[in-house]
Amino acid sequence: MVVRLSRHRLLALFCGVLAALTLTTPAFAAPAPAGTTRAEAAAGWLARQLVDGERFEVVYDGVAYPDQGLTLDAVFAFAAAGVADDSGTRALAWVTRPDVRDAYVGDGATEAYVGATAKLALAVAVRGGDPTDVGGVDLVARLNSLQSPTGRFTDRSAFGDYSNAFSQSFAILALDRTAQGVPAAAASWLAGTRCADGGYPLLPAQPVCTSDVDATALAVQALRAAGRGADAATGLRWLLSAQGTNGGFTNAAGTPNANSTGLAAQALRDGHRPLAWARARTFLAGLQVGCAGTPADRGAVDFDGGAFDPDTAARATAQAVLGLTGAGYAHLSAAGATTGAPTPDCP
Repeated sequence: MVVRLSRHRLLALFCGVLAALTLTTPAFAAPAPAGTTRAEAAAGWLARQLVDGERFEVVYDGVAYPDQGLTLDAVFAFAAAGVADDSGTRALAWVTRPDVRDAYVGDGATEAYVGATAKLALAVAVRGGDPTDVGGVDLVARLNSLQSPTGRFTDRSAFGDYSNAFSQSFAILALDRTAQGVPAAAASWLAGTRCADGGYPLLPAQPVCTSDVDATALAVQALRAAGRGADAATGLRWLLSAQGTNGGFTNAAGTPNANSTGLAAQALRDGHRPLAWARARTFLAGLQVGCAGTPADRGAVDFDGGAFDPDTAARATAQAVLGLTGAGYAHLSAAGATTGAPTPDCP
């Protein structure tokens, strides 16, 4: 049975709000195993973590809940690495199962959530499906129904509106793959949220506009997809200024981590900043568990390089794969991906 999470919990899962420690352990930075790329090894580890080979779950107060958002992150990672296509097929089949789908995107009447709808529509398109018919639900039409006259996409919910830069960016990226393309007002609204320093905030219309690495990385990709190159360029310049000397990027807590770095690296590669992308990839490689690690953990990417934490490793690994490959959401495709979950070639 699918249990519905609260809207606050869904937002936390969607935005990937994670606790932070300090980067301390360089021992993960083992040489890339011969025959298997880092991204392939990471995606292979991720595939082996799927519950019943189809989904991720999150445990809250001792109860396991389905985590559709993280499962879709894995679908993106498998496509980016070009492996585990069978796992991607099963994962998307699970998310699009009517009960699981509706618990995630809403019923479309009283409840309809922008971020979840857009993310699922994008995942369906990445895997070559039709987002206008997902088990009889037209995700594209539903997404369009959530756009306000200002261009902002907002939730329709009795629990309130939790839309943010992530949901707006994913909506633009999903609609970019449709025949109608991106509504000009949607891109204009996102561009208008830019902070004075050039970056983009997670939440718009705050008393102080604070640029956020994750939000900027998504906004840059969405704006480039929408043809707003100049607006994306300011975000890219801010990302370059925010990159640490170790190549990593920090979250709001100031911790260099795989999640923020993975998304930023993806945006840098997509935005033709190869040197900065290479530095970010080096940072991510330093967080990957190599042959010196526990066999069950090899290939995983740790959140921050401290003691390996399985509770945060799945999301960290999924987003790190995007950065390791540099495959942007706008062009991501599962076409040609192979089946199977690669393992590092260790002695």
